[in-house]
Amino acid sequence: MKIRIGITLGQWPSNDIQPEAILELLDSFEALDLDSLWVSDRLVSSAFSLEPITFLSYIAGRLRRMKFGTSTLVLSTRNPVILGKELATLDFISQGRFFPAVGLGSDDAKDFAAVGVNRKERAQRSDEAIVLMRRLWTEENVSFQGKFFSLQDVTITPRPWQRGGPPIWIGGRSEPALRRTGRLGDGWLVSGVSTAEVADGIKAIRGFAAEAGRVVPEDHYGVLLPFHFARSAVEAYEAGKKSLRQRPELSPFEFTAFGTPEQVRQRIQQYIAAGATKFVMRPCGPFEKWREQTEILAREVIEPLQTPD
Repeated sequence: MKIRIGITLGQWPSNDIQPEAILELLDSFEALDLDSLWVSDRLVSSAFSLEPITFLSYIAGRLRRMKFGTSTLVLSTRNPVILGKELATLDFISQGRFFPAVGLGSDDAKDFAAVGVNRKERAQRSDEAIVLMRRLWTEENVSFQGKFFSLQDVTITPRPWQRGGPPIWIGGRSEPALRRTGRLGDGWLVSGVSTAEVADGIKAIRGFAAEAGRVVPEDHYGVLLPFHFARSAVEAYEAGKKSLRQRPELSPFEFTAFGTPEQVRQRIQQYIAAGATKFVMRPCGPFEKWREQTEILAREVIEPLQTPD
């Protein structure tokens, strides 16, 4: 199976980042051996945060080679008919380079309250949205009656470029998230997890998929990994710790890739041994170092890990 490694622009470290700096960074990515570019989703926040669908629309036209996706898009804050049309358009105009990963969002209720959604209903809304969007991508004259959404004789065109629509990967490490992946997802993209949790999660998803009469492809298990290069893992952690969401029950070195290029490469190999084949790497540390850090990632980690198609 091909090991694919992309980059994510999430948790921007400053509110003073200018458009030109972002565009220069994007252009540098296209010249590297990066598989894909991913953006995060946060609706209401005082921290710097770009709206993902709008941003990806721009990325689709600026980047000609790289695939791109969301990590992760909060489905319950959006109308699935409008979103289904937006995602179909993105996939069509980019000729199949769009790969959405979706999730329930953070436990912070502000995003949900801002759009009039009860946070307790986010899981059910997300499930309905996935089912409805898939039907809109593949059927004509769709009629649907759910708990939250209903429509009659609706057709959207053009269809997504990818047959059946872009694969929907599910985020989250909770048991309900694993069940949702097995029952509805085309893949799993998880963050903040140890290698043992990845192995256990994949095993659980396979079981939940079998219960639903489905199979999640073996190469559709991915991990989002914060990374930073330095002379040691401890030095890298000190430079990047401000952008980490800590887990008290785990050492930060159990769910990150910090240190020398060799150490980062070894961390990825450990996740590969646990069953993951797709990686979304998130740069930590100051923004002005992201380009240099990503160049090291491409040259000294990605290139040695690549295998022939």
